[in-house]
Amino acid sequence: MLSDGPDHKVKRITVKPGLRLSLQRHRKRAEHWYVVSGEGVVTIDEGEIRLGPGGSVDIERGAWHRMANCGVIDLVWVEVQTGSYFGEDDIERREDDFGRC
Repeated sequence: MLSDGPDHKVKRITVKPGLRLSLQRHRKRAEHWYVVSGEGVVTIDEGEIRLGPGGSVDIERGAWHRMANCGVIDLVWVEVQTGSYFGEDDIERREDDFGRC
């Protein structure tokens, strides 16, 4: 965790090559992702966007999203959350490679 305030949360996230986050959405927060290193594919609803270092994307509240590492090195990005609530119980998962609900 880089910052945790009443109106935002900032995280540094790392995904190993060949892995991906769960397909998820949030009802109470939006996110901005800025890629620091590596190569990834962001899924937002039905679309996909490739991002490399310096690339960024905005994810609106309620949008289904995930990031997959499509490169050969760790994918690292900074996630800035804004909204009214930042608890982990605001995560609704539709697909998860690690068996989480």
